[in-house]
Amino acid sequence: MARRKIYQIGDDTLRQVSKPVTEFDDKLSALMDDMIDTLVYADGAGLAAPQVGVLKRIFVATFDGGRTFIEAVNPVIVEAKGKRVAAEGCLSIPNISEKVERPRHVVVHAFDRHGNPIVLKADNFEASCYCHEIDHLDGILFTDKSLRRKNR
Repeated sequence: MARRKIYQIGDDTLRQVSKPVTEFDDKLSALMDDMIDTLVYADGAGLAAPQVGVLKRIFVATFDGGRTFIEAVNPVIVEAKGKRVAAEGCLSIPNISEKVERPRHVVVHAFDRHGNPIVLKADNFEASCYCHEIDHLDGILFTDKSLRRKNR
């Protein structure tokens, strides 16, 4: 495993739409291992592949301080319910926190690193994290959805 550079706001890579993963191979596993290592080192909750310069539909997340990890390849939100407003931050936009409205509950269909289908069900912070990371895959940053920006 290796830590990768986390791309920062202003880098055009963060504004591009990621492509679906079509090959579930050792290269994908190595990328996901690197993303996990990078996430742990950066002390974050989630990291999407574009944040490390790879335009593939992949994210990793941890909600227990790095003891266990969620790995999602080609994630799609299939259900979103309720509303939740909370402050968000991002490893690609350091030292900025803004309130964003997200669904309170989501169901995400995805694949694991081996190509097996998975279903992720999440509420509150975890649901917001999944939405945040999936937005990255579409070139959207949390500041684009900031309530402060919308209220201007």
